[in-house]
Amino acid sequence: MNKIDWRQIGTVNSKAFDCGYCGNSLASDKAYTGTRNDVRTIHTLYIYICHHCHQPTFFDEFGNQTPQKTFGRVIPNITDTSIKTLYEEARSSYAASAYTASTMCCRKLLMNIAVSKGAEENKSFQYYVDYLAEKNFIPNGTKDWVDAIRTKGNDATHEIALSSQEEAEEILGFTEMLLRLIYEFPSKALKYKKS
Repeated sequence: MNKIDWRQIGTVNSKAFDCGYCGNSLASDKAYTGTRNDVRTIHTLYIYICHHCHQPTFFDEFGNQTPQKTFGRVIPNITDTSIKTLYEEARSSYAASAYTASTMCCRKLLMNIAVSKGAEENKSFQYYVDYLAEKNFIPNGTKDWVDAIRTKGNDATHEIALSSQEEAEEILGFTEMLLRLIYEFPSKALKYKKS
């Protein structure tokens, strides 16, 4: 493994990015810079420190960020700890470029959500999608994209093909919307019902 020679903090071209730890957007012109010598090439690396959470974010000379921005947003009012944990695990997997793992977590979320809403355990994943639709936890016309979470997650679990970044983003986006429909919006509506 090649040694990286890190230099003291200095001024560099300003870099705008979303922190992979806290999700905040920032721009900084202060970074640690380092060089790594391969046999024929010198690689320049950068470490920027987030102004909000003070965690380091690494960039290579091609602009690849580690950790990546976490995809999706935090969903408030998820009362079931296992569902909240699985969703954050799916988001963290995405940020670590583990797109297949992220997709598999979303598939598992379907089962956990349905069971938390009264479905029987140890049933097929199609049963859980149907349950959510039949019990009106998902609106008419959305069953297809909820079923996409199941089918893509099933492919990630049982097929050799890996999930792409684009597929993981779509599945996480579908999962986020499902969680918002089932947990966030009903809890927001309660404050209006009480008044």
